[in-house]
Amino acid sequence: MRFLLDAEQRAFAASLDALLTAAGTPAVVRDWSRGDHTSGRALWSRIAEAGVFAPAVPQTYEGGLGPRPVGLAVAFVELGRHAVPGPLVETVTAAVLLTGADPGVAKRLLPGLASGETMATVAPAGGYALDGDAATLRLSWEPDGIRLSPGHGPVRPSLDPARRLTPLAPGGELLDAPTGQALAWARLATAAQALGVGLALLDRTVGYVRQRTQFGVPVGSFQAVKHRLADAKIALEFARPLVFGAALTMRPADAAAAKAAACEAAYTTARTALHLHGAIGYTAEYDLSLWLTKARALRTAWGDPHACRALVVSAAGDRRW
Repeated sequence: MRFLLDAEQRAFAASLDALLTAAGTPAVVRDWSRGDHTSGRALWSRIAEAGVFAPAVPQTYEGGLGPRPVGLAVAFVELGRHAVPGPLVETVTAAVLLTGADPGVAKRLLPGLASGETMATVAPAGGYALDGDAATLRLSWEPDGIRLSPGHGPVRPSLDPARRLTPLAPGGELLDAPTGQALAWARLATAAQALGVGLALLDRTVGYVRQRTQFGVPVGSFQAVKHRLADAKIALEFARPLVFGAALTMRPADAAAAKAAACEAAYTTARTALHLHGAIGYTAEYDLSLWLTKARALRTAWGDPHACRALVVSAAGDRRW
């Protein structure tokens, strides 16, 4: 089976790439890590205006274009490629959750998510929410349903400084919102974002080993270096059809398989990038670190590799591979 994007989808990806390149996202990421959300909110409005969140919002609500999971995957690959900060996956997940809520609640909250006016986060009860200090809509995923959290606790440090974690305040309005497909959408968006992160790490590493020399020749000409980069490239290219295949079926097991494959490929590429950049790869001041830490964090977000593989195996049943 071949997964080829059509002309409209390729144009969408190219326009997002141009927008994010011009925005200078590394500076936005560093501002966000310091708790300064000004530049991040401006970028958020621009990507929402470009239609990043609209595929997760039904057409029946203002600003919605969905459901279009393939379009969402296309957008999230570019967001990962440029390391865009913020609760991107969580906003998509909130949109899917609210789609099944009471029509009055959905009509009140979904247009803001599609337009970028509202930034949302979602967390399991008792867990940590991503960017709860920046989000204007906070949803707590509890055993009895989804609650609109009235606030958040203090910001906690995380492996990725651009992923600011906060507990959510208990209580709040209980929404009649079935969780249904929300986890599959969250895993699909995370998988696409991780694929973009891995592609960015590979591009930057290839560029680096081409210009760095040793013994009078580029480092990239050494066979051992070529093999490491080829392994990373193969892992990413094997993950790509799983991501877009999951977007076509939206089966929970397919989304879990895509997330496991894409996040493992991005993590493998991050380790390769760190190794081949030498000591410079460890420095927080070097932009490579913005993608290195994100690859590690996405690997465990919305289900670690073990949980995703367990779901794939349980869904396979008696199928012979």
